[in-house]
Amino acid sequence: MTDDDPRDRDAGHGQDDHPFSEGEGFDDPDGFDLDPPELSVDPSEVDPIDSRVLTELLDERQLGTEDVDVEELVEVGLSYIEINRYEQATETFERAAQFADDDRVEQEARVNKGAAHAELEEYDAAIGAYREALDIDADPDHTASAETNLAYALWESGRSEQALEHAERAVERDQRFGQGWYNRGFFLLERGLAEDALDSFDNALRLGFRNAEVLEEKARALEEVGEDERAEEVAEEAREMREEAEEELVRDRQRARNS
Repeated sequence: MTDDDPRDRDAGHGQDDHPFSEGEGFDDPDGFDLDPPELSVDPSEVDPIDSRVLTELLDERQLGTEDVDVEELVEVGLSYIEINRYEQATETFERAAQFADDDRVEQEARVNKGAAHAELEEYDAAIGAYREALDIDADPDHTASAETNLAYALWESGRSEQALEHAERAVERDQRFGQGWYNRGFFLLERGLAEDALDSFDNALRLGFRNAEVLEEKARALEEVGEDERAEEVAEEAREMREEAEEELVRDRQRARNS
């Protein structure tokens, strides 16, 4: 939760808090790097960063009904996500789901559709898409992601008890789902169950789901149980991680301007 904290979309629960697939299933949740397929762009003719041009290229890859390539549509949907064209993404994922003859691919498309709706803050639509994905239940990875994303959407809709229930189901589905453990810990902490939350945060960290948000929530839980010294150590680690991420972002932007 995606990943973006249900209390504050600027505190780690923004775009990256709604796990999208990579087009061929969900990889281990060590962040949500959207890796769209290569677009046929000639850098000498157009700026590949121009989202209008990218959108036109993606639109060209929308196939006719008689020639639908469902996996290609999923890739197109993910590429729309990459350029923040969430409405086009929801339409593309819905089309992919409708034409899919493989339950696993349909489930993947519906989970991604729900995540795109969540980015638009259309939580009722997101909830519907996740429930449709869960009705299919074809792949444990997709099912765990649907459960944890559903928990987030329910939280945003004010249904916190149901959110915790689905966060619990996510880790039951996949004990190695770090994002799910983090979400479970967050909801437990919100209900005052700090010790149980700590166990969940530690599970998330052991599974490689390590970012500033997880560390910040763990520090908050440590404070709740009276371990102030450890809390400060973890909070300091989170601050350092955020600073490193910000510096890397600046370097990336400088490289992009110079290229």
